[in-house]
Amino acid sequence: MTTISRHLNGSIVLPQETVKRIDDAILALDYHPNPHARRLSLGRSETIGLVLPEIANPFFARLAGAVEEAADAEGLGLVLCATLNRQGRELDYLARLGRDGVDGLIFVTNHPDDGSLARSIETIPGAVLLDEDVPGTVAPKIFCDNEAGGYLAGQALLAAGHRRIGCIGGLAGMTSMDGRWQGLCRAVRECGPEAAITFSTNGPYSVAEGRRAARLFLAAAEPPSALFVCSEEAALGVLEGLRDADIDVPGDVSLIAFDDVGPLHLLTPPLTAIRQPIEAMGRRAVEAIVTKIGPGIELMPVELIVRQSVAPPPSANRKLKG
Repeated sequence: MTTISRHLNGSIVLPQETVKRIDDAILALDYHPNPHARRLSLGRSETIGLVLPEIANPFFARLAGAVEEAADAEGLGLVLCATLNRQGRELDYLARLGRDGVDGLIFVTNHPDDGSLARSIETIPGAVLLDEDVPGTVAPKIFCDNEAGGYLAGQALLAAGHRRIGCIGGLAGMTSMDGRWQGLCRAVRECGPEAAITFSTNGPYSVAEGRRAARLFLAAAEPPSALFVCSEEAALGVLEGLRDADIDVPGDVSLIAFDDVGPLHLLTPPLTAIRQPIEAMGRRAVEAIVTKIGPGIELMPVELIVRQSVAPPPSANRKLKG
């Protein structure tokens, strides 16, 4: 039986006559190898884990689809864990996946870490961080170039003539938010002293946060003429708040969003956005597990998708409605 098992696992070379006898017996007995036993004998689970905040969000849904497709192409199963972006659930899933002995882990979070996640991720071989960093983790890290995205957004708004720009951001301390903010600041700084970021908020990447930021924007004594919104979800909330106040985009305020996952081209107006290479990021994460690349940060390029939500600023004597 040991010889037959090694033959089926491809770990032994047998004479052709012996191979034929084994294959004939398998056919006659309609024998099917036990996949669980095979995985145990090989010391591999042939399964990877994907931990992400949620699947209702279009960004994470597309990311999960890309990882699933790439894993399938490699003959790997996928265990999907949606954490609701709660650290307790993240830690619980990490412990479960560690006990299950997955061959690799793709981990996505959407909040800063207090050190607990980094310690837990370090216990799982083959871990890859995707989209957002967990500082202190020694692993391959695959992110979009957030700093370049903020810079592209700033350049586009400045090129349209805006000199007072606002930023509606994510939680401070997140790698994605820090990069987008730094890129926007660099673009404004390069423009010279006449340009400035005159309004900013920080909060979760969510529609509710976008609504809150819109209220703050409307209450500002001198609101900026353009907004860079650092997530698509927040941008939808901002648009809702501006629409309810009868503020026109781009007539009264220009807007650029980050992500470009949903059908932003169908909105009124169609939103200019920074597009992340979501599918490429998912494929690259699986490739990093399969090829066992070493620790390091890999930045994937973003691009500016120009639509109709950016226009020159309104005249100096024109005030926002309301």
